[in-house]
Amino acid sequence: MARVKGGFVVRRRHKKVLKLARGYFGSKHRIFKTAKEQVMKSLVYAYRDRRQTKRNFRRLWIVRINAAARQNGMSYSKMMHGLKLAGVDMNRKMLADLAVNDITAFNSLASVAKEKINA
Repeated sequence: MARVKGGFVVRRRHKKVLKLARGYFGSKHRIFKTAKEQVMKSLVYAYRDRRQTKRNFRRLWIVRINAAARQNGMSYSKMMHGLKLAGVDMNRKMLADLAVNDITAFNSLASVAKEKINA
């Protein structure tokens, strides 16, 4: 039986991997075997970090809400509980944006939450 070489199919596959490996350091962007290993690892990192980004943003929003809530004399958990009791259905992203950009609106929400907790 004759030996079968890959031909253009192998070249096309190699070019696809090496194109994804552009910008990597050293042999990771030149040699197919190391490039393939690094590309596979990079894709794993990308998949993982697409989920971690969501977690990180939620943590940032909570920190911002907590800082602004403490300026109004309450903790983050008390603030969120008071808003829930008051029927204010606003997500953490919007609350954090108010805490940074429109502190007067955030203070009014904090006072509403405080009233509901004390009532």
